[in-house]
Amino acid sequence: MNIILAFLAVLVAIIGWWLSRQRLFSKPWLETGVPPMIAEASPVAPQKLGLGVFLAVIGGLFAMLGSAFVLQIDATPWQLVPLPRLVWINTGVLLSSSLFLQFAVTAAKQGEAQLLNWSLAAGALSTLAFLVGQITAWNMLTTSGYVLAGAPAASFFYLITGLHGLHILGGLVAMGAVWLRLARQPEPREAQAAVALCALYWHALLLIWILLLALFTGWGNEFLALCRSVLR
Repeated sequence: MNIILAFLAVLVAIIGWWLSRQRLFSKPWLETGVPPMIAEASPVAPQKLGLGVFLAVIGGLFAMLGSAFVLQIDATPWQLVPLPRLVWINTGVLLSSSLFLQFAVTAAKQGEAQLLNWSLAAGALSTLAFLVGQITAWNMLTTSGYVLAGAPAASFFYLITGLHGLHILGGLVAMGAVWLRLARQPEPREAQAAVALCALYWHALLLIWILLLALFTGWGNEFLALCRSVLR
């Protein structure tokens, strides 16, 4: 429950900041020097708002799974799964894919088609490398005796990381759709909004993955225990 409350607090703060950036809380009729009827409006694109809601749902799902993970540890203490070093390499690969997507956003804004295609290709390849690395890490854990139907910690690890991988696969499908759009209409600026949505999705999955690592390594539990001790 503490993880859910902490996540919801962070989520509300992020959504509030994001909405303020989109001028949803602005009051153009109160702005001086500009008549209300001709004040420039900047509505949020439905796709961007829909993605924000979708990411909030995804975050809530992972928060509930994380809360169940912690509650099970408190009820029946178990030993956390020792993460292979490959998991940290996979984290760096996922970080690089997020950076490549951000480069793609910059390339689309500047109208650089070649840089955009190279950035999207690098982002897709690094994302595939992350998924292959995750499967390899699962095989390493299985070989070490941490099977899916074995220890509860291993079951949670496979469930949560597998769900995260499925969301990344969905992102790759969306990226493929952007590529098809670029093939039909090779003007980079026309795909700027779609590329920005892909980048936002990748950044969110990277953030979720980092929080999951904190959960699987026990850092999240120690942080929550510290917060409880301070608030007492």
